[in-house]
Amino acid sequence: MFGRGIDKSRGLLFCTHDLSQSLRNTADELRREVESLDANRLLNTAPEDLKNYLSGKYRIEPIRLLRDQWYADTRETQVDVRYDRSRWIDDTSRPVMVPGERVEVHVPFKGEAELFYAQPNTWTTSPPRAVIETQELVLRYDSPADAPREVRPLVDRALTEIEQYLGWQRGMIDAHNSDLPAIAAQAIEQRRTRLLAQSQRAASLGIPVRRRDDAPQTYAIPTARKKAAPALPPASTTPFTPEPAWAMEQYELALKIMQDMTLVMERSPDAFKTMDEEALRQHFLVQLNGQFEGKATGETFNMAGKTDILLREGERNVFIAECKFWKGSKAFGEAIEQLLGYATWRDGKTAILVFNRGTETSTVLASVDATAKAHTNFKRAVNWPHESGFRYVFHANGDTNRELILTVLVFHVPK
Repeated sequence: MFGRGIDKSRGLLFCTHDLSQSLRNTADELRREVESLDANRLLNTAPEDLKNYLSGKYRIEPIRLLRDQWYADTRETQVDVRYDRSRWIDDTSRPVMVPGERVEVHVPFKGEAELFYAQPNTWTTSPPRAVIETQELVLRYDSPADAPREVRPLVDRALTEIEQYLGWQRGMIDAHNSDLPAIAAQAIEQRRTRLLAQSQRAASLGIPVRRRDDAPQTYAIPTARKKAAPALPPASTTPFTPEPAWAMEQYELALKIMQDMTLVMERSPDAFKTMDEEALRQHFLVQLNGQFEGKATGETFNMAGKTDILLREGERNVFIAECKFWKGSKAFGEAIEQLLGYATWRDGKTAILVFNRGTETSTVLASVDATAKAHTNFKRAVNWPHESGFRYVFHANGDTNRELILTVLVFHVPK
């Protein structure tokens, strides 16, 4: 990761190579790794997981001196005193060795040892000196036995200078580390976009195209005219069939339509206080079908088995929502299981609409969050500020790279 420039044997710190360039090289290594990944490997890996992996791999740990663990050693040694002005030395062309002692102060540290040789943007013309041995910084002081040196002030001054350099480095390294997720996400997205575009261009040729092992497996459904399930790309004789993924703006629109139903409930409480799950679901279906265009062969949103609200593309489900009255954590966990059983696409969009009658909303929200995060398929929570809902990412059964977004909305239903 870091280059080794001039000889370090002289013990000079923070002047061997430029830290700024090293950090740029590290970011470039991340981009090169993304470009070198097998196409199938990249496309079949959840982008968020790949981003986190790369951010962790190319993260740099700043050096932190562990002063509370330092220790000192002393031993006898021979000391060259030819330049000692307190002594009369006629010939300084050769070493003049006398008995002496060596004091070594060992300061353990955490972080990347090579950073001790990286020059930050701020530096001095007289860098500190020390020896780096594995994970210890070693300060050495030799003095004649008949004139021992006062070492402690020298140690304190040296460590003060070293800490100053480490502080200058830390600001640069923290900025690098905070930029890594965005760098990784951009590199991943750019390559995914290229691969998917290549596949779509090949599929649109209208002639047989040899199937590649790295053929992309997903594409985003367009959002023109709010069509929830537009046509797949032009037909081709190639066996490759892309996997649609509902665009986020469509997903957000469907959620907004469902949230707007709460206003209707609030304004007409008497009309809803006796409704069961099926009756409430029908009201949501009416609103959704009024906003999204379906295929000519049938309604876009319909009931199928135990699934309450379903959007299908071909033979697969692209959006699924479950409508459930709140009956406790166990029942909510079963609703999650239902969704996982139906959602088979990569980048699936799902929702659970929780109708709450009689339980404190705060209690329901706390139970929803705890149950979702305890599920074995839970991957991460998504920052989605909402006063009565949460958003999570789950993985499909048996495949951690097939992710689905689950948004949970809790509605208060009049008694």
